[in-house]
Amino acid sequence: MKYFFTSDEHYGHFNIISYCQRPFVDTEEMDNSLIARHNEVVGVDDVVYHLGDFTLKDNDIAQNYIRRLSGKHIFLKGSHDNWLPNDYQKILELKIDDQYLVLCHYAMKVWSRSHYNSWQLFGHSHGYLEEAGKQLDVGVDTNNFYPYSFEEIKKIMNKKEDNFNKVQIHEKRN
Repeated sequence: MKYFFTSDEHYGHFNIISYCQRPFVDTEEMDNSLIARHNEVVGVDDVVYHLGDFTLKDNDIAQNYIRRLSGKHIFLKGSHDNWLPNDYQKILELKIDDQYLVLCHYAMKVWSRSHYNSWQLFGHSHGYLEEAGKQLDVGVDTNNFYPYSFEEIKKIMNKKEDNFNKVQIHEKRN
């Protein structure tokens, strides 16, 4: 089992093609391409975290997209996820391989355990927002329309600077 992270697929949203200069002629081409790329890397037993803006469509249409995607899916509510209940989870904190992560549709200046160099994964900005420290925009527009694997994220984070508020731990002197 592997872990994947993605955001801002905007399935069925025609205007996102021009807003984000996506290289598709229509939503059918975009949707089919996103689904094919997703299924190319995600296995049936893998876990996929969707960090918002999956689709603007209703629940029935959202479920049709989900059925076409490999993996087990965990959703966070974004700004265009009207198919999810209003009180649906917007932030998720988890630990994978001893790494603490904070997931949210929106980027944060500070987040839980950021002072211990935790990672914050977000979407919403479609690659137009500068990341700080151990942050990563996991939106499809930032990864050639593929979800990010945890292993890819680990490699990226290892090259990033520490969070600005990282606590410096000093050894006790005798």
